[in-house]
Amino acid sequence: MVTVGVVALQGDVSEHVYALERAFGRFGIDGKVILIRKREDVENVDGIVIPGGESTTISRVMGKEKISQMIIERYENDHIPILGTCAGCVLLAKEIEDNDGRVKPLSLMDMKVRRNAFGRQRESFEVEVEVEGFSTPYRAVFIRAPAIIEVKNRCEIVARFGDVIVGAKQDSLIALSFHPELTDDLRFHEMFLDLF
Repeated sequence: MVTVGVVALQGDVSEHVYALERAFGRFGIDGKVILIRKREDVENVDGIVIPGGESTTISRVMGKEKISQMIIERYENDHIPILGTCAGCVLLAKEIEDNDGRVKPLSLMDMKVRRNAFGRQRESFEVEVEVEGFSTPYRAVFIRAPAIIEVKNRCEIVARFGDVIVGAKQDSLIALSFHPELTDDLRFHEMFLDLF
């Protein structure tokens, strides 16, 4: 059985749980989802989803509860798959443009991000993005979304909105600027589950 943990400190937690449960069923995977609220929860998972929300808040609580440290250890020791969406994308990055120090990233992916690159919440939107390996465009939901402004080394671009990078993959890590949990299209969840 595959166990996926969703960091449940803020953001689209229930939406990710529902999307993962649907993906398990659709792709015939014997799996379950647990909520990660403390360090010990990270020990019992095969993969992790870090949802959107407010990156400074999620970063602060993950640090306080030692969740960040345990995620880094699990990735470095076991290379567990991690999917970061929106704020989760920011937290996976090694570099955050104009970071004032309030966001403490996990620094796992060789990329640089810009927080809130697409404006404020009222400027949220849906648009089709081009995705490497997908035969048709993906309808993506952007809410105060970051942009990936640079990828290096083994980090690869997987999705673009025009000239802007909105998805990247490095080994067993996937970072998305948008919210795949808010659509019925499970292709990114399938990409994530294929890493197990």
